[in-house]
Amino acid sequence: MTEKLERLNRLPLRSNLRGLSPYGAPQLDVPILLNVNENTHGVPADVQAAIAEAVTAAASGLNRYPDREFTELRTELAAYLGHGLTPDHIWAANGSNEVLQQILQAFGGPGRSALGFPPTYSMYPLLASGTDTAYLKGQRTDDYGLSAQSAARQVRELKPNIVFLCSPNNPTGTGLGLDVVEAVYEAGEANQAIVIVDEAYHEFAHDGTPSALTLLPGRERLIVSRTMSKAFALAGARLGYMAAAPEVTDALRLVRLPYHLSAVTQATALAALAHREALMADVEDIKRQRDRIVEGLLKLGLKPAASDSNYVFFGGLDNPHEVWQGLLDAGVLIRDVGIPGHLRVTAGTESETTAFLASLESILAGAARLPA
Repeated sequence: MTEKLERLNRLPLRSNLRGLSPYGAPQLDVPILLNVNENTHGVPADVQAAIAEAVTAAASGLNRYPDREFTELRTELAAYLGHGLTPDHIWAANGSNEVLQQILQAFGGPGRSALGFPPTYSMYPLLASGTDTAYLKGQRTDDYGLSAQSAARQVRELKPNIVFLCSPNNPTGTGLGLDVVEAVYEAGEANQAIVIVDEAYHEFAHDGTPSALTLLPGRERLIVSRTMSKAFALAGARLGYMAAAPEVTDALRLVRLPYHLSAVTQATALAALAHREALMADVEDIKRQRDRIVEGLLKLGLKPAASDSNYVFFGGLDNPHEVWQGLLDAGVLIRDVGIPGHLRVTAGTESETTAFLASLESILAGAARLPA
């Protein structure tokens, strides 16, 4: 046991937090960072200028609290999402993780449970622990799929108070059919389960892929979570949001901290939304690089999963950690997600994608020359 852990264990920490590790991916200083699904294209210069202007304007009033209801931001987010949504359907916080945390604070807690289907977003169990909500692990198929029939059966059997459906799923990148969402919602009726569809990467989905936003009318227990970290290239700004029935946003007002969205955050998000066409143009290029990665991996004899996200999950590796280390030695950092035989890579710029594929090909060729 390390000295740091010993000091931590001397504190009167809640029992369900003992032994846990905080969320975090390696933050290393290497030329090409393709490990945490950031938008590697960055914020275009004209959008940077607009954000700077908006933040400067906001700075003149920083002696006052911000708009507690962030009314203008909710209005613009509703307009961006469409589907007949109004500001009353929208909620936002400092990243989608805080949105999810507030949902668990309102609808989870001691004596209640949340169901996820691993492998999926690794923050779900941590958010559950942080709110003293029991975390239940559902089952996927061997190829990490999830059918409507299987998901609904597990919801009926486990009777969770909250269900996490990640679509596209992280780390696999595969989207869920809306039939899964509908089946889970109906299966949760008896237990009045809140169903969260985490669509953090939806903007990267293939054209024509429907969003769970279309299912919101008439479903007061359904929540669709989004973020501006990925498609809007605002990971550093921390702005996540959700759409749901107005009574759900009223519930989150009961647990949010006062003035939780700063004036600077609101100004930044509004400026980005005003320039969304320029930002979405970069999304299209990222999608092209993602598809290029899939094609390149197939040529190398590997097994990439179908991806509706800005990353590619791929298998077929006998020694994934050695490949990960070889890429790191070549200046390319990707993600070892701890799943046997698999790694995950973010779709970068054209030059970053080229460097990743070339380095990977060299590593695999070298491994093939090694004696058995």
